[in-house]
Amino acid sequence: MLCISQFEKIKEKYGSVASWATWDTFGEKPKSNIGNMDVFEISKNNNLLQTLKPNVVMVGLNFSREVKFEKPFMNFHDSSPFANDFKIRYAFHGTSLYGAYMTDIIKNLEMKSSKDVLAHLEINPHVIQENITAFRRELLDIGSVNPLILAFGRGTFGILRKNMHKNEYSHLVKLTHYSHQISKEDYKKDVLLQLQNAGIDITVS
Repeated sequence: MLCISQFEKIKEKYGSVASWATWDTFGEKPKSNIGNMDVFEISKNNNLLQTLKPNVVMVGLNFSREVKFEKPFMNFHDSSPFANDFKIRYAFHGTSLYGAYMTDIIKNLEMKSSKDVLAHLEINPHVIQENITAFRRELLDIGSVNPLILAFGRGTFGILRKNMHKNEYSHLVKLTHYSHQISKEDYKKDVLLQLQNAGIDITVS
């Protein structure tokens, strides 16, 4: 379990680019409370530190648009009309993977199209290497040891599989990206099936 000082150090260093897979409770609408950042206030969420799991790491590709977060850990907690973060909440709520660390493999590159991102990386391979180095440091900083890495989308999975050594993680699993145009119910079914097929034992309540 993270201690308060570890949590605060992670928030200070990575709060503008990363987050944790924990959200406020569901409401009447799919995105209800998705952006309520009180969940990361220890004074308001006494169980927060027990919930967080640095050895499970969910990884996206990049920021799909330019954003300026008002508070730490707002990545993956976007309530805007363009965001689909709510599907992640729905998919992992009630599972043993809830509370995972969340980050993007490519930092400081705002592009909407993953195809454009991958094309940019193909002609700028140094960007991948710089970000892989930074990702390794990030894992050390959060205290992650031999983590389960869940990669959202084919592009993210390909970058990690090609550039990370197999002894740096316990499992690397490709998941359907949450921007995929399917319902949150179907997204959850897809994700749970992909985890099952990868031999990941998760508890679903």
